[in-house]
Amino acid sequence: MKLLLINQFFWPDSAATAQLLTDVARSLSAKGAEVTVLCGRPDYGAVDESPAPPVRILRCGPAAFSRSKLQRISSYASFLMSAIWKAFRSERADVVVTLTTPPLLCLLGAALKLTRGSRHYIWEMDMYPDIALDLGVMRPGSLAWLVGATADWSRRRADGVVALGEDMKARLVARGIPGHWIHIAHNWADGSEIVPISFPEGPLVVHYSGNFGLAHDVETIAGAMKALQGNSDIRFVFAGGGSKKAWLEEYCRREAIPNASFPGYAQRADLGRSLGEGHIGLVTQLPQTCGAVVPSKTYGIMAAGRGILYVGPAAATPAQIIQRHECGWRVDSGDVTALVHLLETLLQDRSRIRRAGERARLAFDQHYERRIGVARVCAILGVPTKPELRSQQPVGELS
Repeated sequence: MKLLLINQFFWPDSAATAQLLTDVARSLSAKGAEVTVLCGRPDYGAVDESPAPPVRILRCGPAAFSRSKLQRISSYASFLMSAIWKAFRSERADVVVTLTTPPLLCLLGAALKLTRGSRHYIWEMDMYPDIALDLGVMRPGSLAWLVGATADWSRRRADGVVALGEDMKARLVARGIPGHWIHIAHNWADGSEIVPISFPEGPLVVHYSGNFGLAHDVETIAGAMKALQGNSDIRFVFAGGGSKKAWLEEYCRREAIPNASFPGYAQRADLGRSLGEGHIGLVTQLPQTCGAVVPSKTYGIMAAGRGILYVGPAAATPAQIIQRHECGWRVDSGDVTALVHLLETLLQDRSRIRRAGERARLAFDQHYERRIGVARVCAILGVPTKPELRSQQPVGELS
């Protein structure tokens, strides 16, 4: 069975989509499939130092990825043009999987399905144009309508659409995508790489890991930090990057908030240790983005045996996980008073933190561990479940 996986981010990039796609690629190869990956240059952030996956990697596009608007558009266009060229020059794949970086990458999958008869699955990591409209990056109008209509055309012609949670499925159904087309596959983390460690002594540490971007609620966190700036028994750590991390770091300097630190991205091999430095794992999301994005950092926090502190809407996937497994706490965006009260309460009763962490890891092992999550995606793609091969050698990387 031959599969073609297409996304701008892949090993050794540290982006969440890169790590998830790399996990799937390794598993597909181990099951005996011939896997080719079309991806961009590895320039997202921290580097995954694990061995190269045993697949054929075709690097597409000369333009480096950047978080600035114009350079990002340039990198998207560069990748897409190169990916189109290489996809049609490559051998026909039985199954094509497109993710959502860059937006409308699903059109390439649809074209390969129409011209080559490949089965096509869309793995929705971020929903477009919904997320762009939610964040004000795109205004309602003819362009947004065209992007949405084009994306929905591809979705209706795909062999399946993979959503990251019930909230994302609801968004897709609201766009007119038939419910039976949509498969729910939660993201995951590697429970062998990320293992619970002892809670640190000292102040209560609220730990944020990964990208802090436009879809994340920073104002509620900033308000709580300002209110707690005189409390040395509560600290905040933001490990990663993103535009809102830079804003928050500047805010803390301007407001002379001493109880916060801002280290960079953790290497994948060090992620468990980094997450274990906190007592609580922080996840935030703006209410209007519910279903358009699903924060993947939730699963790493659970793997680390830490309770989740989620600032965001009740209908979102992290909130549903917390409610289902009793493994954390949710606060509405904008409710600074409730967030401050919660942290002060947890500071006085750390047994609640330990119990939430234990329940988080238990739920993770049962539902969200890498092996379980990858198998779920492979089953959706219709990959035979033959035993994984013992010997895996890298196939190679081409530019």
